[in-house]
Amino acid sequence: MSAPAPDLPQVVRFLPYQRAWIEDASRFKIGMFARQTGKTFTTGGECVDDCVRAWVEGRRVRWVILSRSERQAAEMMAEVIKPFTAAFYGVYNTLLRGGEPSFHEGEFRSPQAAGPDAVYKALEVRFPNGSRITALPANPDTARGPSANVILDEFAFHARSRDIWAALFPVISRTGLKLRVISTPNGKGNKFHELMTAEGSVWSRHVVDIHEAVRQGLERDIDMLRRGMADEDAWAQEYELKWLDEASAWLDYDLIAGCEHPEAGRPELYRGGLCFVGVDIAARNDLFVIWVVEAVGDVLWTREIIARRRISFAEQDRLLDEVMRRYRVVRVRIDQTGMGEKPVEDAQRRHGALRVEGVLFTAAAKDADRLIKVRGDFSAANNHALARAFAAIIKELQPDLVLTGVQAHNDLDGSAGPLLAESLGLPYVGYVSGVAVNDGKSMIRKEYPGGLLAEMEVTLPAVLGIQAAEQPPRYVAVSKVRQAMKTSSIEEMDASDLDPCGAPEIVRMFQPEATAHAEMIEGTPEEVSAKLVGLFKELGVL
Repeated sequence: MSAPAPDLPQVVRFLPYQRAWIEDASRFKIGMFARQTGKTFTTGGECVDDCVRAWVEGRRVRWVILSRSERQAAEMMAEVIKPFTAAFYGVYNTLLRGGEPSFHEGEFRSPQAAGPDAVYKALEVRFPNGSRITALPANPDTARGPSANVILDEFAFHARSRDIWAALFPVISRTGLKLRVISTPNGKGNKFHELMTAEGSVWSRHVVDIHEAVRQGLERDIDMLRRGMADEDAWAQEYELKWLDEASAWLDYDLIAGCEHPEAGRPELYRGGLCFVGVDIAARNDLFVIWVVEAVGDVLWTREIIARRRISFAEQDRLLDEVMRRYRVVRVRIDQTGMGEKPVEDAQRRHGALRVEGVLFTAAAKDADRLIKVRGDFSAANNHALARAFAAIIKELQPDLVLTGVQAHNDLDGSAGPLLAESLGLPYVGYVSGVAVNDGKSMIRKEYPGGLLAEMEVTLPAVLGIQAAEQPPRYVAVSKVRQAMKTSSIEEMDASDLDPCGAPEIVRMFQPEATAHAEMIEGTPEEVSAKLVGLFKELGVL
């Protein structure tokens, strides 16, 4: 930030890596910085500086800051933009005319295809020359704003980052508008990772981990921070900027690279030996993967890797069935967590429970106290039977809060949660998108059609049907899953009551029978009016 006056260093002191970021005038600029190294502070300073320069030079600029939530947008405005604006004005007010910058809180309204407008809190600094800095929570609605320079703050943690990106890019398409993307890494499944790693990119990239920041003057005790965090995987990602997949790998990538061979991954080289298969199921935009290895002597050779994105569960089943036909598979392991329950059950039915095994240790890695697997023949069970079966087990556990989903891909009526609550004699609220528990009560946020939200207080114990999480879920470190596999156990309990009684019975399915017909009235407005009057008189309406 080259100052329009020589006494800028008296207002704010930037470290060398921060000055390098500010002085980089590239149109597209992306920075990956360790936590608490001043990335938001520095980028906010750049944006205020641009507005003050425009004020001095008699032109106008506009900046929009998109943060991951309303709270973080408010923090960016209160802790960075406002102090910078006040400091700059205090130093350069003799060069500026028209009064002082002003701060405003308002609403950003986004029209919806159906229902009322979506409304978001907008915080803004307005300069007397017409320049503005607006802070908003990031989502596809707020990204579709007017043309402006844009800052994406902590972009790796934005929910629906690809949708935001698609909505945002036209906003900065006008020549000369700038885009600033800053974040700490958050795994590889987001747009920030793509921008940081794409080859042949036009982006100017800056990378500053905690070690480089301290070397350049940041006052931090690295050893104390590391010991205090007590989580090597989180430390590797948050402070050493390792992508989570790499930070939590069982083996480092150099060791893996030493095992690579040009003949691996070629199905045509399969020798007919015994094979082992791993399956990671997927929904929506996630990656579905089947990995096949063949035992050749004491070496496991990768024979085939199948990776697909945006495919249906039926297509995933078909791909696994083809693998089972092509190879002599002795064991298949499938991620059974969450939505993996039904794919595992279906695969066991098609290929045998002895060959197909579900992996269920992710919950243990997230510090679950107990893991219980309910056994039984669920092939003919409906929601009434499932509710009674689970209620019998849950009553013994005496939980304060029972969380269910809202709908399943094979059951769209959403009745499992309410029926479970009825069997337990507990209150139920569905379509919940936020939960906070305090003093025996739960404050929940419930979604209604049209983008409406309601906050409710529910006395515990209770059953809640969860529609969505407030924050995008983060992957569990592989090291923790591996530890859970060694130290945790899964209890098994039998379902005591799978009687399907109580559910509606389908008696007959048929096409609707026409009992009346519509009559189309044609002609001029006068002719149509006359015919309608005549019909109404015949019917006795007039």
